[in-house]
Amino acid sequence: MRTLEILSGGEWVTTGEWIDVHDPADVRTPVARVPALTAKDVTRAYDHAERAFTGWKRTSPFERARVLTEAARLIRERVDEIAADVTAENGKTAAEARGETLKAADFLDYYAGLARQGYGTLLHDVRPNHRTHTQREPIGVILVISPWNDPLITPARKLAPLLAAGNTAVFKPAGETPLSGVHFARALHDAGLPAGVLNVVTGRTSELEEALLDDPRIAGITFTGSNAVGNRIRRRLADRNVRFQGELGGKNASVVLRDADLPAAAQAVVAASFGQAGQRCTATSRVVVERPVYDAFTRLLLDRVEALMTGPGSDPATTLCPLSSPRQRDSVLAAVGRAIDEGATVCTGGTADTDRPHGCHVRPTVLTDVTPDMAIWREEVFGPVLALRAVDDFAEAVDAVNDSDFGLAAAVFTRDLASAYRFADEVECGQVAVNTTTTGWDVHLPFGGFRDSGTAYKEQGDEVLRFSTRVKTVAVHIGEAARG
Repeated sequence: MRTLEILSGGEWVTTGEWIDVHDPADVRTPVARVPALTAKDVTRAYDHAERAFTGWKRTSPFERARVLTEAARLIRERVDEIAADVTAENGKTAAEARGETLKAADFLDYYAGLARQGYGTLLHDVRPNHRTHTQREPIGVILVISPWNDPLITPARKLAPLLAAGNTAVFKPAGETPLSGVHFARALHDAGLPAGVLNVVTGRTSELEEALLDDPRIAGITFTGSNAVGNRIRRRLADRNVRFQGELGGKNASVVLRDADLPAAAQAVVAASFGQAGQRCTATSRVVVERPVYDAFTRLLLDRVEALMTGPGSDPATTLCPLSSPRQRDSVLAAVGRAIDEGATVCTGGTADTDRPHGCHVRPTVLTDVTPDMAIWREEVFGPVLALRAVDDFAEAVDAVNDSDFGLAAAVFTRDLASAYRFADEVECGQVAVNTTTTGWDVHLPFGGFRDSGTAYKEQGDEVLRFSTRVKTVAVHIGEAARG
């Protein structure tokens, strides 16, 4: 079993206590271990980040871009090693892990380019002989808390823009999947990132929570995870001038209209629902189908779902990876059990994979006879479970999509352009897809949801800079001589 160190203050450090990391395909034997830091270690990480901020914010944006570009190159060079660890700790298929690794490099490249762009705007001034402009500045030390489901992409999505803008960071990866975050930090360190700009914290959240969240030097917190934890953080920050960016839950719906290309819709829904075993915030978990094509679409969908192969992510034959942990597996199975108790019908799946008793595998599950009042229709499951419901017309389909506390992603399948644009206008979601999956947004596209799916600060694209920078307005009286 490998023992890893973590980056803090520009050095690779460890402690005498450890946390084991397990492969969800077989949880009997740990694959690695990482340091279990203490609250004092967390405070030291903030010390390093605070000291580093003064120099990093004054570093040329071209130098910051150089570091990010070199880190991207190193990640691509190490793609096989990094992807293997993504699979080992998270369970993703080799293809999914490799894609995640390369996408993390794309984030670094994109924000390296953005660092070179203009950072303000020249404004007209009503006063004669004045030149007024705005300029963006980094906000300071940012706490980054990332989840286990996308252990490399999410840190890249969060860290690349804030570092490019001149902020420093304390980074807490999920306890189940710290190896990916360590790889990301190592690439930046090896690329020449100055000491203290990025500091990694691994450990038991229950022991570190106070030190992580209550440090007075925090300027912002960016968090991806459950609504329960996100809301707890938000309440904790309520009386402090700390920015909070939260990417929280989803209960995403795909709508299949009667004029849709049904085979293409079925294929897209399967990809959106069962990729990464449904452990994506943008995964489709509800399907709304117009009644005239409901039976035909359901048959096509079931044919494709039943062709999925559960297994370890390291097996090339696997098309449905395990869930991330025994706890997550049991939670998904409990949600299916409750749906059955409430009257839903299991068309396929609904059970653990008994052929792999030491893994966290759940067979891909499709439920019908689902009603809007059932928990399976309203609550996030975060697993390979899909609920189907028939509706009579377009208006009822939109109402079904919007009848949710969440508003992250939605898709519509139709051949009618007017219906597509009407759907985009009427659904209450931050991401809308037409004839494609609810998942798979690129690095330059703003990302984030409405309602309980997140806060007003978007991720990705240049929108993310609204979170990690502040705007200063500067007016200069140039005088008559200078004007002449």
